[in-house]
Amino acid sequence: MSVRVTSLESGIRVVTHEMDHLESAALGVWVGAGSRSERDDEHGLSHLLEHMAFKGTKTRSAADIAEEIEEVGGEVNAATSVETTSYYARILKDDVPLALDILSDILSNSVFDPQELAREQHVILQEIGAALDTPEDRVYDSFAEAAFPDQPIGRTILGTAETVKAAGSPMLGAYLDRHYRGPSMVVAAAGAIDHDRLIELAGNAFHAIPRETGPAPVNAVYRGGERREQRDLMETQIILGFEGLAYGSDDFYAAQILSSIVGGGMSSRLFQEVREKRGLCYSIYAFHWSFADTGVFGVHAATGPDDVDELVPVVVDELAQTIDDVSDKELKRARSQLRAGLLMTLESPAARAGQLARQLLLFGRIVSPEELIERIEAIGVDDLRALANRIFRSGPPTLATVGPTNGMMDRDAIAARLGVRGAG
Repeated sequence: MSVRVTSLESGIRVVTHEMDHLESAALGVWVGAGSRSERDDEHGLSHLLEHMAFKGTKTRSAADIAEEIEEVGGEVNAATSVETTSYYARILKDDVPLALDILSDILSNSVFDPQELAREQHVILQEIGAALDTPEDRVYDSFAEAAFPDQPIGRTILGTAETVKAAGSPMLGAYLDRHYRGPSMVVAAAGAIDHDRLIELAGNAFHAIPRETGPAPVNAVYRGGERREQRDLMETQIILGFEGLAYGSDDFYAAQILSSIVGGGMSSRLFQEVREKRGLCYSIYAFHWSFADTGVFGVHAATGPDDVDELVPVVVDELAQTIDDVSDKELKRARSQLRAGLLMTLESPAARAGQLARQLLLFGRIVSPEELIERIEAIGVDDLRALANRIFRSGPPTLATVGPTNGMMDRDAIAARLGVRGAG
């Protein structure tokens, strides 16, 4: 596997995975700053900055950016998450220099024109409105708010209408200067890439990036809570969750396997018991999200209002059962799913570039597929049972709902049924 990492003088790390059989490449810049990096008056600024990056630089208009990349058949986009922001392109191998030039231009020379800003604020207000009108989106926002109340990590990525409208060009520039610094940035590429040539290009393109380290985000503190949003809907959205594990935890992969066993596919416990045997919902699955210093383990279900009161106790009982009983067959199946997902990532340049960038930002090194698989294979059923006990019984649960919930058990009753220490 041809993976190479080089650090530039600015502190930016450049990582590549050369795939000689391809004619295309995926290239991007990942920044270790996202919505949890925002101050209270900056809510939504990370996402707004991502939008504004494509709205003109000192040498390119918004139309120029779009036309230049599309004239060579490429595409460019960006994404904001809780802890990172990424700007990336997919191009043919001969157009890597152009893609890097555009990416460095939008990150170093954006002008944040007030007219463009006003238009983009209007677009994001529509995006916020769409999220508020979508029950599934809203329940996830409520879940984060309940799990991490009054903290940046618990706020929505989009921001609010008030905070987005209040953001001005100087705020965008100040946020960029504070967080877009060499030590927190990674240039990652996979596919038809020449590492040495990319180092030369990146060194020239990002020579002006500050070398000093930016501020660390506010530490997260999981608290757990309950948010119910009563709406007259045909379906009720429910998320039941618990404190999970950080990326660096020794049990991180065990948590991924546990979520797969609980609700990771059609063969999972929740899908079989809740949907197939009892017909209590159309959709149900489990997830485990990790962050730098914490995480959340959750179960999401969408069901009819008449089934809410029966569904939740069944879910709770299935979670409790994993503390006492995880089979070798379930573990083998979950291992295979996780291993396949990791190996399939190696076949996609875009997915591989993102994986490499995140590993450098999170761990400071590249974790080989062989090491990942070795860690997965080392997990046993006793490890999973102990982890289930730790997650489901050691702290307060979080409950978020959108839609009718008449007759549904509350958070305290759920905690007592699980045997959470101190509950009841």
